[in-house]
Amino acid sequence: MIQFVQQKYRQFVADRKFEEIFKGSAWALGARVIATALTFITSIVVARLYGADMLGVVAVIQSFLSLTTIFTVLGTHNAILRLIPEHLAKYSATSAYKIYCTTQSLVLVLSIAVGGILYFFSESIAVKIFAKPQLSSFFALAALFILFSAITQLNTQSVRGLRMIRTFAIMQVLPSFTKLVILLLLTFFYFPPEAPVYALLAALLISALTGFFVMNAAFKERMTSTDRVQVLSIRELLALSLPMLMTSAMTFLIGQTGVIMLGMFRTEAEVGHYDIAVKLATLTSFALNAINSMAAPKFSELFHGNRMEELFYVAKKSSQLIFWVTTPILVGLLACGYPLITLVYGTEFASAYGAMIFLIIGQFVHSISGSTGYFMNMTGNHLALRNIMLGAVILTITLNAVLIRPFGIIGAAISAMISIIYWNTATLLYIKKKFGKSIGYLPFLIR
Repeated sequence: MIQFVQQKYRQFVADRKFEEIFKGSAWALGARVIATALTFITSIVVARLYGADMLGVVAVIQSFLSLTTIFTVLGTHNAILRLIPEHLAKYSATSAYKIYCTTQSLVLVLSIAVGGILYFFSESIAVKIFAKPQLSSFFALAALFILFSAITQLNTQSVRGLRMIRTFAIMQVLPSFTKLVILLLLTFFYFPPEAPVYALLAALLISALTGFFVMNAAFKERMTSTDRVQVLSIRELLALSLPMLMTSAMTFLIGQTGVIMLGMFRTEAEVGHYDIAVKLATLTSFALNAINSMAAPKFSELFHGNRMEELFYVAKKSSQLIFWVTTPILVGLLACGYPLITLVYGTEFASAYGAMIFLIIGQFVHSISGSTGYFMNMTGNHLALRNIMLGAVILTITLNAVLIRPFGIIGAAISAMISIIYWNTATLLYIKKKFGKSIGYLPFLIR
């Protein structure tokens, strides 16, 4: 087994075409592991000291922030991931910086406007949508931090576009690290019952400010007075970003509809149990996200440089790396998931294991499919991806509406699994039909 792992490692390291992505992915993967570990420690602290109800509250607030951030960012975080490498290659660092400033200004105005509106409607959201009036103060507070959530997301993607590998790794860890540190400080010195929510919001503030200063410094180091600038209007930016917004929104809905609809129809404790299942199951996808962080800008560079053979070579190698990294994690979770949940979180959370199995199956299909979403966005097929994801969202909401009431978290997990399998399969088939090649990888079946 050790020899097999060493052989695979040597193959990836020796591949010059894939060297940049492999090394970058190693940094991103290491950061993802650390961030995931910190997130689990945080969830354990919350579960043990504050209870399943507060864990459920944090999950709902986090979903609320994620959903609202999608609409305030307007897909510009994905657009800038494509535009920064493109403008660096065709024009200059100053041209890329102008795009960054345009997106920052747009996101700033929208975030303040949306946050203000949601602040005044926070009580209605808590009472009429979630039927939980006790959450109104949390929604009001979270609305004020939508701006920082949006800026954090935009800066993280901009760092990826500049291929600042080590900085990107630090920015991945920063929110989880600061959240845990602030939670521990509040717990040991004050112990307010709302400490987990305060820690979440404070971490967003720190991450947003840090990212803002890092990005401005990084661009200024690269800019010169003779740079060629290609101006991109807000209208042109939105023409690219809005379809990506719809895709991001629908991806979020597929992942978070279970949490949201469980919050509407079931207890906070059940939301907390499902949140644990999701966190464990998505351990199989953190490698995919780490590799995508390096692969996506490369896809844009190769496609716009008309280097199609190298594009598919890199995409296929990325899928292979994802498979060999995620498979041991998946098998380990299936074998040890139940004792892990009961030992770490307590027997109260044992029901999360059944939901986790279905979620893992969906994540496995996601892994063997490769970087389908980013491949579509970076190669100008964002409209087709939007249509595929729309079908997946309709399927997700329908299944959750039917299955959550009678089956609880198991119904939510089955709904998520079916939706993930659907959209990944549909995207693979679209890529195969349009380009005549596949980017998925499964030994002996998909090569």
